[in-house]
Amino acid sequence: MATTDLKLKDTGSLPKPGPIGRIVRLAFGVLCAHYMVSLFDVSGDLIGSDGHIRAVVWNGVLIGLILISYIVNIGFSRAWKKWPAIFSAGVFIALAGYGQVTQGAIETEFLAGAIWSWELYLFTHLGTAFIISAAIGTPGCEMRAFHDLYSRLSGTPTKEHYCPVGPLHPIDKWESNRN
Repeated sequence: MATTDLKLKDTGSLPKPGPIGRIVRLAFGVLCAHYMVSLFDVSGDLIGSDGHIRAVVWNGVLIGLILISYIVNIGFSRAWKKWPAIFSAGVFIALAGYGQVTQGAIETEFLAGAIWSWELYLFTHLGTAFIISAAIGTPGCEMRAFHDLYSRLSGTPTKEHYCPVGPLHPIDKWESNRN
C-alpha cells in the first residue's frame, strides 16, 4: 500500500535491484530527463499565443503533486506525510487567485513560472535519483540513492526505504526471490 510515511530500514534490509530493476530505474530516469528537456524547450515562453500556460507545463502538475511528498519525505528523511503536496497545491491556488485578482486571469506568467520551476526541481531530483540508483544498485527506493552514494563514498552506513509507489518494490522482490 502506498504511503508517504517514512519507514526507514537498517542497511542491508532490502534486496539490491537486479538487472531488470536497474533497467526500469534507468528508463524512469530517462523519462524524467526527457520531460526536463521539454520544460527547457518552453522556458522563455511559458504562456502560449492563446493566453494559456503551455500544456507541457500543466502536464507534470498532477503527477508532481502525487510524487512530491515521497520525494521530500524519503529523499530528505522527513516525516511530513502529505504536507509537501498540500503546501505545493496551496501555493499554486494562491498564485492563481492572485493572478485573477490582479490581472483578471488565473493563468499568468507568475503562476506558469512557479509551476515550471517546481517541476524542473522535482523531475531533476527524481531523474537524477533514478539514474544514480540504476548505476549503483541502490536497494529499495531510488529516493535513497543520494544517501546510498554518500554511504558508499564515506563508509558511513545509511538507512534504506522500500519503494512505496510504482513497480520497483515488486520487481526487486521478484528478482531477489529468483536467486
